[in-house]
Amino acid sequence: MKLLLRLGKLLAMLFWVVVLVNLFKPLTNPFHLLVNLVGILLLLTHLLELVLFNASVKHRAHPWRDRLLILLLGMFHIKSLPAPTADQDNKDGNHA
Repeated sequence: MKLLLRLGKLLAMLFWVVVLVNLFKPLTNPFHLLVNLVGILLLLTHLLELVLFNASVKHRAHPWRDRLLILLLGMFHIKSLPAPTADQDNKDGNHA
């Protein structure tokens, strides 16, 4: 499973490199629009993931780094986070 997560992270970073290169030196005619469209859709999807998983990231040691990695890598980073402990679940549940 770790191998698949690392491979997914590598491919996600490679995709963002292609998007950045496409911004400065556009690809041929139909492809530059498609890369931009997919990049925008993926960024919106990762923003939605960030909103949905913000509570689990909030109590980590470096929450802003985790948020940035969620924006770049999405579920590949979320799946690599350790599961919350029972003490952390009780703290969140006692707020009400």
